Amino acid sequence: MQLRLVNLALATVLSASILSAQDNVKPPNILWIVGENFDLDFGCYGAKNVHTPNVDGLAAAGIRYTNVFSTSPVCAPSRSAFMTGMYQTTTDTHHMRSHRDDTFRLPPGVRPITQRLQEAGYVTANLKTIGQHEVGTGKLDLNFVNEGPLYMTDDWERLKTGQPFFAQINMPEAEYDIYDRKSGEKSRVKWVGEDWHPKVATADNVTPPPYYPDHPITRQEWARYLNSASGTDVRIGWILDRLEKDGLADDTIVVFFADNGRLEARGIHWCWDSGLHVPMVIRWPKNYPAPKQIQSGAASDELISLIDLTATTLWMAGIDRPVGMQGRVFLGDDTGPARGYVFSARDRIDETEIRLRSVRDKRYHYIRNYTPGAGFTTLNRYKEKCFLVKPLMRELFAAGKLAGPPADLMKPFPEEQLYDTQSDPYEVNNLVDSNQPDHQIALAQMRAALNTWIVETGDRGEIPEPRDVVAPFEKEMHDWFGTPDWYK
Repeated sequence: MQLRLVNLALATVLSASILSAQDNVKPPNILWIVGENFDLDFGCYGAKNVHTPNVDGLAAAGIRYTNVFSTSPVCAPSRSAFMTGMYQTTTDTHHMRSHRDDTFRLPPGVRPITQRLQEAGYVTANLKTIGQHEVGTGKLDLNFVNEGPLYMTDDWERLKTGQPFFAQINMPEAEYDIYDRKSGEKSRVKWVGEDWHPKVATADNVTPPPYYPDHPITRQEWARYLNSASGTDVRIGWILDRLEKDGLADDTIVVFFADNGRLEARGIHWCWDSGLHVPMVIRWPKNYPAPKQIQSGAASDELISLIDLTATTLWMAGIDRPVGMQGRVFLGDDTGPARGYVFSARDRIDETEIRLRSVRDKRYHYIRNYTPGAGFTTLNRYKEKCFLVKPLMRELFAAGKLAGPPADLMKPFPEEQLYDTQSDPYEVNNLVDSNQPDHQIALAQMRAALNTWIVETGDRGEIPEPRDVVAPFEKEMHDWFGTPDWYK
């Protein structure tokens, strides 16, 4: 029954039709600046110990969204979703680094947004450099590779021909040097020099979340992450300055957002807010009338999924939202009903097989665990090597030196979690067993919403991957990061 529903849903996805709108009016340029692994850690969101005047300036001139969530807490599934406007769990792109070397194709009617824009007359670009500045990585990291060319150019100069453009810049900054702590600073000096952006955060002035132990390693890691936000802001300044210099700013919609949540041990990979909550700021150009939702300095708490940005970007270009696309348009006069919930999913990430599902409204957050025994301590070699707080917490826990939320984090996940994000923004107090009526009502509603979403979207998470697909990841990740002694 479920598979039939999937087929019916996908069969309704049709190619976009182009609006005639105003025949002789050039549609606006559109620029996506995609942050790599950020929560709301910028000054305009109230973050401390960061210096982010460029993101803050975008927010002052446009609109800042406070309730935007990725569909996955890791890059490839999330990017596969917002590049198509479809949940990765519907299109079979939900496992990290899947379908990289097989014949997989996206389901009929599901297409990358860039191809739809190209058919509407847009030049599409994935940019690494602007003049002398390296501003992006050119990252794709999609779980589909057989759909043909996704971009037409990587040359900034191509955007100055007068043809409308859609450009994407995938920022490098939040990766800093976590991959190789012996040589990382030297090998990545082109991204992370010591003097080219302010290091506002220090181990002495930061306050890490309460689910970590207060320890020098924790503070150092937190400061490095916050400084990466300041570094990203410098690159964004280079981009915005060049838009102005080349006379493109007044015709270009600028959208800054992140692909998934924060680069921290309890962030990326996990379905708490820290792994899913992302910034999004939109600045509208002066030469185009702004939709009613966008006013200078505005803030919106509307619930938005990153797949909604896909449909809304098509709307910006004058293209109808394709029938069957799961993302919704959130700007303009015909947005339809607002979302009551946003949904997210975590499945296999490299060698680590854990299935989680998440439902979020403006206040409550519900997480369901489908993998008994899994938890924060489950082995993932990348995270063991790159986030020093993980081996630290193992050591402290074994010595009986953890208490409260850090000690709770070392336990296997329960089947269900419910958090009141207003009173508990760090999500450390699970309310599933609470007797308060409001909590039980929210729990029942979110359980039902998730069950409905799984059926209606044809969630493929329950379908196991072949063992010959999964097994090689263990060796690959061992070769990359090693296997910790405690696991051998």
